[in-house]
Amino acid sequence: MTMFLYFTTIFFFILLCVVLCLVIMMQEGKGGGGGVLGVGGGDTSNSLFGASTSDVLKKFTGWLVAIFLASCVILSFWTTSLGRTAQKRSSTTYIEEEIKS
Repeated sequence: MTMFLYFTTIFFFILLCVVLCLVIMMQEGKGGGGGVLGVGGGDTSNSLFGASTSDVLKKFTGWLVAIFLASCVILSFWTTSLGRTAQKRSSTTYIEEEIKS
């Protein structure tokens, strides 16, 4: 059950990475032109998401980055914990086999 939850979390983390990349590419550059994806280039008053697209995207990107960083830390600790558990299991199995020999 733990491994299923772990891999489900990894899946959602990868999905978060893809969404974060897309949102970053939708934002306007410093030159004032549209984003890489071309959503709202030129006249921002007729943008697909409304007149305040840049403000909404900046806030949304900020939240996504915060979630990304928090999930990085959580997954890092979780992976380390799983590695230590696996190492303890293998070392106790090795010791038990040596005792039996």
